[in-house]
Amino acid sequence: MSTEPGGDSPAHFKGKDAIGHVAEAQARGLIASAEIHGTETPGHISAGADAARETAVALLLFWTILSALQAPPPAIALTLSLFAFGWLTWKCGRSAWLGWSRLERLHRVLGQEKWEIEHHRSQERSELKELYAAKGFEGKLLEDVLDVLMADDNRLLRVMVEEELGLSLESHEHPLKQAFGALIGTLIASLFCISGLLVFPSYGIIASSLIVIGIAGAVSAKYADNRWIPAIVWNMGLGALAFGCVYFLLDYLQG
Repeated sequence: MSTEPGGDSPAHFKGKDAIGHVAEAQARGLIASAEIHGTETPGHISAGADAARETAVALLLFWTILSALQAPPPAIALTLSLFAFGWLTWKCGRSAWLGWSRLERLHRVLGQEKWEIEHHRSQERSELKELYAAKGFEGKLLEDVLDVLMADDNRLLRVMVEEELGLSLESHEHPLKQAFGALIGTLIASLFCISGLLVFPSYGIIASSLIVIGIAGAVSAKYADNRWIPAIVWNMGLGALAFGCVYFLLDYLQG
């Protein structure tokens, strides 16, 4: 887009027409909004599902290694519990940090767009005209819409961010809410997997981990409006594949 405050002042469109500039801005908006949790599913739900899935896989693989080393069941349970505690701290902190990073990017984009509105109003009007013409507005109605939007800088900023950059301001959750989602997902997965181990030492954690992986996949698919049965099958299949790789590699190394 245009140069930032304090920089040089080349042409606002950098040799592109208005519609080309809008396409570039929308690509920049997609990059700014992208993160590990995606842009459709609520952040705390995505963080919780991802944390549960990753926790189940980590505990299952760790248990596989400890079992191959012939550690006694009480020692395995204690070790996994200690690992889960440290893992919980990591997942919560990482989720919060990702949330803060995303907000920082959003604030930077808002600042850049605000500067453009203040210094390139005619070009911003051209961009709006292209956007709303593509929506079917034309003639006097199009000009009236542009006049209304250009009359209020705050409204114009919101419209340009949402229409030009493709960002939805309401979809950005507080980082602590995302961290709380990760905490709940990690805690539930840890308790369920370790309980499975304690109840059925031989295979309980295998079954409980795959169940958690499948449920987390279904939750993510539901909020993304995807098919949940394929999501369950693929997630459980990948979990089983990871377990099988470690199990048979250990068997080969020990054999």
